[in-house]
Amino acid sequence: MTATELVGHDDIDALIMRLRLGTEASELHGSLCGYLAGGGSLRGTSVLGALQLDGEATDPSPDDQALLQRLARQCETELADPELGFEPSLPADDRPLTERADAMVDWCRGFLGGFGLAGTAAHAQLSEEAQEILRDLGTVAASSFDFGNEAEDEDALIEVQEFVRVAAMLLHTECTAHDPSASGTLH
Repeated sequence: MTATELVGHDDIDALIMRLRLGTEASELHGSLCGYLAGGGSLRGTSVLGALQLDGEATDPSPDDQALLQRLARQCETELADPELGFEPSLPADDRPLTERADAMVDWCRGFLGGFGLAGTAAHAQLSEEAQEILRDLGTVAASSFDFGNEAEDEDALIEVQEFVRVAAMLLHTECTAHDPSASGTLH
């Protein structure tokens, strides 16, 4: 894998398995995105340290540390993308609907946890819209989906995914606007 390749869901999943983190790939991606969107800084700390994740394995190898740093830079770049290119890391569209829906719930759970870990002063200054978005993300994170009509369920998941995608970018924009030092947290 070259430095220019995007870190995908399967890459994150393999990393989690190697480090025995006890989390899901979507949840880890959500946690990192929530931490960065909430204004968290990775200066002077590792990704796993910032997210308070400990694996059963020993310290990450240099390759795994580099992968985590690349993932963090990728998340930060995508969250701030003026072309709105950010996407939550979820299983591929050819995976079963239930697996993708569960991953969306995991991603939102992780996002909220990471957002809370960021703990910046910007959180106290969130607009009413941003506070409502956080409540809505909490609703998704607490969801359990009932499936009936596959086409309708697929459309509903796409709508939820689009809401979550835009919500993460809006929260990132609002929190980094309140805390200029939060942008450019990685080099």
